[in-house]
Amino acid sequence: MNIVVVDALKAYIDPLTPDEHEALERSLLAEGCRDALVLWGNVLVDGHNRYGICQKHGIPFQTVQNTRFKSMDDVHLWMIEQHLGRRSVSDYQRGVLALRKRTILEARQQARLESPPAASGEEAATATEDDDSPPWDDTPVPATRADLAREARLSANQVMMIERIHAQATPEVVEALKAGEISISAAAAVASLPEDEQRSAAQAGKAELKQAAKRAREAKKRPRTPREGEDGETAEGDTAPDARALQRRVDVLERENAQLRAQVETLQAQLLRLRS
Repeated sequence: MNIVVVDALKAYIDPLTPDEHEALERSLLAEGCRDALVLWGNVLVDGHNRYGICQKHGIPFQTVQNTRFKSMDDVHLWMIEQHLGRRSVSDYQRGVLALRKRTILEARQQARLESPPAASGEEAATATEDDDSPPWDDTPVPATRADLAREARLSANQVMMIERIHAQATPEVVEALKAGEISISAAAAVASLPEDEQRSAAQAGKAELKQAAKRAREAKKRPRTPREGEDGETAEGDTAPDARALQRRVDVLERENAQLRAQVETLQAQLLRLRS
C-alpha cells in the first residue's frame, strides 16, 4: 500500500523531543514495531514517528484501518482523544488539545442547529447509516473551564492561563513555553504584554522572559490610573493595550458566547420534544 503522509496531520500534535525520538528509535530497533499504524484509506493518521523510523531502518510494520472516520474533523477528534490520555503530553499541550476539541464540537453543534430538520423517513435512514458513527458524535461540548479542566486533567486556573496564552501569546513565547524555558503561569503573564515586548523577551532568553513575567504581574497589582486626562490625552506613563491582543481576546469571548447560545437552543429544542 502507498501510505500517504499529510504534513498538516503530522504537525497536528506537537512532535517528540529529540530525546523521545531517540528512545523510540532504540525501542523499535530492539523490539520491532509492535503497534499497528492507523490509516484512513491510505492516509496515515497515527504512527508518523514509527513509520519514519521503520522506513529508515527497514523494520516491518502492520497497519489497521479505522472505518469510523467520516471526515477530517473525525480524524482530528480521534487524534486528540488518543493524546489526551498519554502521560508524555505536557500540561500545556493537553490544554490546547482540549481547546481544539471544544472548537470542533462547537462547529458541529452549530451546523446541526442550522441544518433543516429531516423528514421522518430520512431520519430513519440516517440512524441506520450512523450505527457505526464515531463515539464523539453525541459528545457534549465542554462549555465551562471546569469542563475543559476535567477533559485535560488540569485545574480550572491552568485552563484559564492556557486560554490566555492560546489567544494572546506570540509564537515566540509559545515556543519558549514548549521548550521548557518558561512556566504556564509566567507565559500567561507575558501574554498580557504588547506583542513587541513579548517577542523581545523571548528572543532575549529565559532570564528576560522571567523578568517580563515579573513586570507584567507587578503592573497588574498596581492601582489603575485614569487613562485620559481632562484634555482627553492618554495619561503620562499609561501603556495603551495591544490592539491585536485585545482583538484575539474578543474573538475568544465571542466564540464562547456563540457556544453558550447554541447550548441554550439545544436545550430548548430538547424541552419542546419532551413536552410534545
